[in-house]
Amino acid sequence: MASVVTVERRPTAHLVIRVVMTVLSSVKKQLLLSFLCALLLCLFTGWRDFQANSSPYHTSSRNLTILLWYWPFGRSFTLKSDLCLDLYRIPHCRLVDDRSLFPSADVVVFHHRELVTGRQKLPLDLQRPQGQRWAWMSLEGPVHNGHMHRYANIFNMTITYRRDADITIPYGQRLPKEAEGHLAEEVPLNKSFLVCWVVSNYRSRHKRSKVFKELNATVPVKVYGRWTKARLTSSALLPTISRCYFYLAFENSVAKDYITEKLWRNAYQGGAVPVVLGPPLEDYKAVAPPNSFIHVDDFASITDLGNYLQQLSEDKKHYSEYFNWKHEWKVKLYTDWRERLCNICSQYNSLPQEQVYSDLDAWVKA
Repeated sequence: MASVVTVERRPTAHLVIRVVMTVLSSVKKQLLLSFLCALLLCLFTGWRDFQANSSPYHTSSRNLTILLWYWPFGRSFTLKSDLCLDLYRIPHCRLVDDRSLFPSADVVVFHHRELVTGRQKLPLDLQRPQGQRWAWMSLEGPVHNGHMHRYANIFNMTITYRRDADITIPYGQRLPKEAEGHLAEEVPLNKSFLVCWVVSNYRSRHKRSKVFKELNATVPVKVYGRWTKARLTSSALLPTISRCYFYLAFENSVAKDYITEKLWRNAYQGGAVPVVLGPPLEDYKAVAPPNSFIHVDDFASITDLGNYLQQLSEDKKHYSEYFNWKHEWKVKLYTDWRERLCNICSQYNSLPQEQVYSDLDAWVKA
């Protein structure tokens, strides 16, 4: 009986061994095939990345170097290697102000104010490296930029408040609030004045000055600032505005998209309903929280505007509707030049590679 068992086990063992060997052979072939495929994929990917890295416009695996040729208004700030990532979550972006790094800079930024006043000059005597872009930067309205015909065919990039700029750097921005963790904000109730205005650069020729005079003839306007010698300290500015029902967020010049801190900081953060004078109504609607401001152009006359403000201040329910936006939106201010410069890196690859502004003056005044 034992021999029969032995005879029956032998072919079974051989069969198992043959099956195992066949499986192993198949596995080896599959492993070899997988290895070869992986190797080919790595070689292809590596070559593709090499080609991309060799391009002056690639930013995914190397730092872009943004050289600020001089600091706006002479006020400098600390720069460090990972500033854009650490502060603003923008990777692969290196901000420098060392002019010796000019040959390796991807973008060189020039603030216009210093150029127009003659405090700084463009380094036209230097040989620009291939692929390097020069950026023109300004937050001033066109009327303050002077004649710019001399800058024809020099700049490749515009950095300004305009929405159609290559890099848009607004004074402020509306951002949606997160759904959780935000309590409804109350309408400020500590109102003492109907209309307030803070102005230092008063010029009778300005449109805002003419509107102010007409409005003040209809309703009282409390004026602060250097013009009336009722100056406000920075710490007193917003608390003072908070005591006003309405704040005149009047721009010193009327230009496309020119909406400054008069709206974003003074009115919105001060807790007063802004009465705006500047670009057209559509420009405000495109960027400001909905139903958060009153535009001068909405009224047939300044007298009508004054009467509306008076009536609105007496209608608490209607007045409070101008603050409903705070349930869904918040306002972010942009005050740090470093953040504005970091934004160059996040948008760099989407910009035209061979762009040159042949008539920068015409673009600015458009």
